Amino acid sequence: MTDARFKIVFTGELMPAVTLDTVKDNLARLFKSDRSKIDGLFSGNAVALKRDLTESEADKYLAALQNAGAKVRKEPDLAASLSLVETDGHRTSAPESVPGSDSMTCPKCGHEQPTSVDCEACGIVIEKYLARHAQLAGTTTAPSSQAVPVVASTTDPSPYATPQAQVGEVLPEFGELNVFTTDGRIGRLRYLAWYLLLSLGAVALFAIAAMGFAMSQIIGGVLIAAVTIGMVVVAVQMSVQRLHDIGWSGWLLLLSIVPIIGSVFSLLMLVVPGSTGANRFGPPQPANSTAVKVLAALWLVPILALLIAVFVGGIGMFSELGGELGLPSSYSESASDTAEGYSDYSDAAEPATSADAADAEAAGAASDSSEE
Repeated sequence: MTDARFKIVFTGELMPAVTLDTVKDNLARLFKSDRSKIDGLFSGNAVALKRDLTESEADKYLAALQNAGAKVRKEPDLAASLSLVETDGHRTSAPESVPGSDSMTCPKCGHEQPTSVDCEACGIVIEKYLARHAQLAGTTTAPSSQAVPVVASTTDPSPYATPQAQVGEVLPEFGELNVFTTDGRIGRLRYLAWYLLLSLGAVALFAIAAMGFAMSQIIGGVLIAAVTIGMVVVAVQMSVQRLHDIGWSGWLLLLSIVPIIGSVFSLLMLVVPGSTGANRFGPPQPANSTAVKVLAALWLVPILALLIAVFVGGIGMFSELGGELGLPSSYSESASDTAEGYSDYSDAAEPATSADAADAEAAGAASDSSEE
């Protein structure tokens, strides 16, 4: 018996939350094929992308293609499972002939005819047919890692032909890094490092562009607009790669322009880790270098400065507010104000007491004179 063989079948269906253009680009990259040939796979007909695979190989192809966004399935490859290798129970027999007669049976169609070089029914040359199948049998029993992918005929190319490159050959361990593209993936630290370099570069370019106002208002305005547009484009490209690393579509970046939601979404881009292995947007990024880690750590400087400024400003604001509301922190000031008011009241009360005494003395003198 021979081991079960499998094939990978694709009907043009996509995995959830994946766009058609993304899948086509991923398949073209995986199979190192032209986009025009990949377009023919999405006709709706079942196409066998790979044949004659062992179960482990089929599982590897299945996972790789599903990560690329193609909804594929694994099916038994009955044609490849039919082996032409002789076994003890099944020996390849020569064309059957009846003893004592000149008749034979065609090994392909089973047509009985007089002994001949070719078959009268199907027209094959019997010796070449047997030699060809013996060669195919040797290829079938070769190690599976050396399996030759199906190659479309160069004279009559078919849009449904199996892609020529093997998936395992085009899945590198790490993806390529490129700032100026929306393809690929970058992690959190590299996103912070690249964004810091972008910010520093933008400051320098804005300073240079501002010099244009010395020559003309129009020139200065054009330079400032060009720098702004360039910065926005590069920032979008980096953000899309960060979303790809998480496994999200780059179109979700539009949420960043929505009030409140945009702030939360930007924070999620800095917090949510990326996929550990390959996803539908490609293999993971290379390991972070020392320069990336240092640049990402430099973000702590403005963050700490901002926190200190907020803390100091908050203390000053609450102190002023506490003075207006008469909080316990201003008890001493209130007490001093009360003491000053009491002293003023005492000074005002002393003249009144002196006047009362004078009136009493005058009344006593009047009473004495009346008695006399």
